[in-house]
Amino acid sequence: MADNPFFAPSSLPYRLPPFAEIREEHYLPAFERGMAEHLAEVAAIAGDEDPPTFDNTIAALERSGRILRRTATVFFSVAASNTSDAVMEIEKRVSPELTRHNDAILLDRALWARVKRVTTDDPEQAWLLEKYREDFVRAGADLTEPEQDRLRRLNQELSKLATEFSQNLLRASTESALVVEDAKELDGLDEATVRSLEKDGRYVLPLLNFTNQPALAQLTDRDVRRRLFELSVGRAPANFGLAVRMATLRAERAALLGFPNHAAYVVADQTAKTVEAVEEMLGQLVGPAVRNAEAEAEALAEQAGFAIEPWDWSFYAEKLRRARYDLDADAMRPYFELDRVYRDGVFKAATLLYGVTFTERPDLTGYHADVRVFEVFDEDGSALGLFLLDPYARANKRGGAWMNNLVDQSFLFDEKPVVMNNLNITKPAAGPTLLSYDEVNTAFHEFGHALHGLFSHVRFPRVSGTKVPRDFVEYPSQVNEMWLTWPEILESYARHHETGEPMPAELVEKLKAAERFNQGFKTLEYLAATLLDWAWHKLQPGEEVADAEAFEKAALEAAGIAFALVPPRYRTNYFMHIFSGGYSAGYYSYIWSEVLDAESVEWFKENGGLKRANGDHFRRELLSRGGSVDPLASFRAFRGREAGIRPLLERRGLL
Repeated sequence: MADNPFFAPSSLPYRLPPFAEIREEHYLPAFERGMAEHLAEVAAIAGDEDPPTFDNTIAALERSGRILRRTATVFFSVAASNTSDAVMEIEKRVSPELTRHNDAILLDRALWARVKRVTTDDPEQAWLLEKYREDFVRAGADLTEPEQDRLRRLNQELSKLATEFSQNLLRASTESALVVEDAKELDGLDEATVRSLEKDGRYVLPLLNFTNQPALAQLTDRDVRRRLFELSVGRAPANFGLAVRMATLRAERAALLGFPNHAAYVVADQTAKTVEAVEEMLGQLVGPAVRNAEAEAEALAEQAGFAIEPWDWSFYAEKLRRARYDLDADAMRPYFELDRVYRDGVFKAATLLYGVTFTERPDLTGYHADVRVFEVFDEDGSALGLFLLDPYARANKRGGAWMNNLVDQSFLFDEKPVVMNNLNITKPAAGPTLLSYDEVNTAFHEFGHALHGLFSHVRFPRVSGTKVPRDFVEYPSQVNEMWLTWPEILESYARHHETGEPMPAELVEKLKAAERFNQGFKTLEYLAATLLDWAWHKLQPGEEVADAEAFEKAALEAAGIAFALVPPRYRTNYFMHIFSGGYSAGYYSYIWSEVLDAESVEWFKENGGLKRANGDHFRRELLSRGGSVDPLASFRAFRGREAGIRPLLERRGLL
């Protein structure tokens, strides 16, 4: 394996991983060598006889583990986006090994003693030093030997369970797919979508990773809608048991670390800081959301002419939206062609606001033929980094949409950022890729994350780009959504894919008029998932759950959001965010971040909107800082004040 591409830094521009050279057999040797070298480097740091300084301890830790970091970054990107049976087997093997490896470092008493003795007067170094100290304490560095032994076992089991949960869910997206024999049962879907679903004479509609599947808004056959909904909520039933076990183990681990429950452990390291702060914010939203959803349900029942069921909501909501606003969601699709959305929408907004430009690099490749690579330049022509886009859904790709870094920006290594966006758009069998309005919104959202990574301007990789608290990371991406309907941007990209004609002005006005439509439903399904996450992670140590579905039902009732027509956006069995995606006790972060987002949108509008001066201010005070400073201090430096919840309530029509 001397030619293993992970053993040396990539020679490609920006150190883009050499995907064309990487084979599945490279991963395990690279992980093994990477972990061994990392442990040796850490042992040398811990055993250094010189007095501890920032450079020989903290910066040295930042410089350690390069092979392991390269390998893990690529492997887990591929495992999420282009997996295989072999990759899934490797994931099962290495995930607990990596957990054991991280524990070996963060529970190293000699290393911890050395870190505690480091001092520095440099503000950026001092912030990073504090982050490292928090890492050690939260990992259990101050526990007794027996407590650390138990902690290691808990971490090992949790790692295995998270991998199993994720892989069960990936398989369920196809194993629980809706299968029909006759295309007539898919009436309501456009012809291109129906053609793309045909497989061996049947039609297979895979599940996306949330409760209300998009097709529920279009399928005219009520029984087909029911079948699709029931497949959605009932998928991966084995995950109920895994969720109970994980929540129980997390509660025990929190107690070991001195916290009353896992939620308290998580938020202590976030901008929220306390369970009470989160619950106060959520409590302000539940009542208005329920009242609005109940009113919406009455209107939908009137529209349908009968008492609707959950699988009817999206279908009749779309009918009601058409009736109220004369707005047909399908009529917008011809104006949202994928390439144009990015070139003349997503990228153009970034150019006008920040001065950056984009050049496609067909000579550079990703892990799949669908991945496209763009080089990003600053206004002065200097190189900024690479942006990779993987837009299409695949059977071997997890659901949802996300951003990840393939290379972290840092001055320590003189590396520029390489960032990636993953979407899950159905790839047409032929012809242009036409997006829904929600998919366009997702494109702008995920690119907000990408900008956060691309504009990073920090010294150390530990605090690069999006490495900020979980309840802050969604904020810049949500702000970027505002340019979706900004007149100058919408006029540029929303053009008919055949004629080039701009979207009719009346359609634009209808779109804006309908922005608050169905917000009771949208807010309530989100809050139901958030409070379900919260319930699982406020379990007390030793508290037993005999029936996961009964627990879920009781939790929603206790939170005052048990509304049968509006189930949680994610039920326990497919809530990957919290059981496999790093958002445990953190799904509240989307609405927490949206409070900051709504304030920021107001600021942009008050200051003239899409102007370079505004973009420069946002970039300088917030996007460029990564996690190198207190994120709320960055927000205050940008906004000029603390955030309040009123702009969010106004935006959602919940006042």
